[in-house]
Amino acid sequence: MTLPQVRGSLVPGRALSDLTWLRVGGPAEWLFQPEDSQDLASFLAALDPAVPVFPIGVGSNLIVRDGGIRGAVIRLGRGFNGIRVDGFHVHAGAAALDTHVARRAAAAGVDLTFLRTIPGAIGGAIRMNAGCYGSYIADVFVEAQVITREGRQVTLRAEDLNFGYRLSDLPEGWVLTEAVLQGKPGRPEDLEARMADQIARRDASQPTGERSAGSTFRNPSGASSTGRADDVHDLKAWRLIERAGLRGARLGGAQMSEKHANFLINTGCATAADLEGLGELVRKRVFQDSGIQLEWEIMRVGQSAPDNE
Repeated sequence: MTLPQVRGSLVPGRALSDLTWLRVGGPAEWLFQPEDSQDLASFLAALDPAVPVFPIGVGSNLIVRDGGIRGAVIRLGRGFNGIRVDGFHVHAGAAALDTHVARRAAAAGVDLTFLRTIPGAIGGAIRMNAGCYGSYIADVFVEAQVITREGRQVTLRAEDLNFGYRLSDLPEGWVLTEAVLQGKPGRPEDLEARMADQIARRDASQPTGERSAGSTFRNPSGASSTGRADDVHDLKAWRLIERAGLRGARLGGAQMSEKHANFLINTGCATAADLEGLGELVRKRVFQDSGIQLEWEIMRVGQSAPDNE
């Protein structure tokens, strides 16, 4: 496969396991790290339309299967992680970490504190309408700059993305490059105190010292189609998993956390097949126990290893 010339880095057969929080998975057929938006747009415009494109962030909510990903994997780097505050608007590159955006906004008196404990980067947060503590990206989203699969640069607003609970309608192969978020005013010292409390609460209840990818399954009910802060979650996935007797369940090197039953962790020797297999086992047992079908919150991508196909 012949690929376009680029100014950034384009590497064949690049291992992806060290680019994901779970530290599993096979290689990318090609890994492209563009220099800037124009480099990315030119690459996509010249790329054979038959070649699949998959944007990857910091791999915090992702299982890459052991056979790797075919086509071009795009990972945004330093050219896409800027953060700028203008009044109550925060301009953040898609590669900017959620926690950095929350802290920079707080220092400027802008409340985006719910982002402080969300793992990952802004691009992924928008793609999955990330949220916690009753707030979602949909509540603060103004617009985003995106490069389409054909290499066109466009601006998307909330109505274009049609945010839902843990999802958006961003088309396949489109790459978010920058977003504008609008927070409410707050005193920096109050916002810092709130974030410190959130961190303490998170660390007390979640296995933050383990290799995980955050919540494994979506809460199954009580979320309306808007995904906004007025949604009420009646059921919790962790309660259903615990009720099915699966807290601490293991498969190979994968385990459902003893500390939080909805966290899937790599104990140190897991394969992607172990992790996905345990997740599917949990889904089956929970359905048998409660009649509720859990839905994955972690994205699983790529090909299984030949022995698993």
